[in-house]
Amino acid sequence: MKWKKFKIKTTTEAEDIIISTLYDIGLEGAQIEDHVPLTAVEKEQMFVDILPEGPEDDGIAWLSFFVEEDEVGNLILNGEPVGEEEILRMVRQELEGLRPFCAIGEGTITVDETEDIDWINNWKKYFKQFYVDDILIIPSWEEVKEEDRDKMIIHIDPGTAFGTGMHETTQLCIRQLKKYVTPKTELLDVGTGSGILSIIACRLGVAHALGTDLDPCAVPAVEENKEANGIPDEAFTMMIGNIIDDPAVQEAVGYDKYDIVVANILAEVLVPLTPQVVHHLKPGGIYITSGIIQEREQMVTEAVEKAGLELVEVTRQGEWVSVTARRPL
Repeated sequence: MKWKKFKIKTTTEAEDIIISTLYDIGLEGAQIEDHVPLTAVEKEQMFVDILPEGPEDDGIAWLSFFVEEDEVGNLILNGEPVGEEEILRMVRQELEGLRPFCAIGEGTITVDETEDIDWINNWKKYFKQFYVDDILIIPSWEEVKEEDRDKMIIHIDPGTAFGTGMHETTQLCIRQLKKYVTPKTELLDVGTGSGILSIIACRLGVAHALGTDLDPCAVPAVEENKEANGIPDEAFTMMIGNIIDDPAVQEAVGYDKYDIVVANILAEVLVPLTPQVVHHLKPGGIYITSGIIQEREQMVTEAVEKAGLELVEVTRQGEWVSVTARRPL
């Protein structure tokens, strides 16, 4: 099997937004090359303590996307044949659309050919079972050890589109959920992705969880993970849509309804989300956020206070932050 590799020269600052934007046009499974130093947790996940000295971070990143080529040389994007020049046109258009809002750097694109690599499934070798305190999170292709059978076991297969729970931001949210979940909890999970936070909340005993996401791929991911964990449909439902600015989604989610709202999203999204979340929380309800790099902590705490919420707690793991707040009674 042959693949075309579209490689973009950009900045480390723009990595996430470019990956998300190009995912929307059908380019998936980005390979990232940069000189950003690994965190301690990332080193643990690679089973190393000390890495050889590498080049200093120069702010440059290379993002590679792989598009399958069929037997007659057509590239297949979103299940349809498309020419190389059309893909280049779409990518350039998306990059130029980002320039006014994000420093994407050169934004140049090169095209190479490679072959016979299972890009879709190779990520699985990096996802191993791990613990968040007393919770074991494990992919379906690994066996539960005998000594772990008395623990809370969460089966998660994130696929290529969503996270695994290994990231510090997800773990921060899990620890906050453990503090506040009760059997009467109505939970709203904004940006549910693989559904991991809602599934753990269900296992902790919430009355009901509702997840929202912008990405339609979240629907099959959530359904598969619900089934793997024995979560009934009535316990965890979800919808696709933007709760920040879509009145129909806001109405469907419901107002003054939730004991907990959890949002593991970038700080830049939490700022416009927070004033809307206030309307969905019950008085006294808890708002748990993460996805916040430490340099953006103040941005989020200011948004929380401006929205009229009471700051309850700030927790940290590595270079990431979780901000927890409460709607006043």
